[in-house]
Amino acid sequence: MQVPLWFALLVVGYLGVKLIRPPAWLIAVLLLGGFLLSDSVLAPAINALVK
Repeated sequence: MQVPLWFALLVVGYLGVKLIRPPAWLIAVLLLGGFLLSDSVLAPAINALVK
C-alpha cells in the first residue's frame, strides 16, 4: 500500500494536534519557521543534517 507523503503528513499532523493539543502559536511558529528556513541560505546545511 502506497500513501502519498502529503496525505501521511496531514494525518500525522491532525492526530498530533488532536491528541497533544499544542497551543496555536506554537503550530504557527513551526509552520512559518519551516517555510522560511526552507527558502533561506541555510537550506543546504539543514538538508545535510537531516540526511
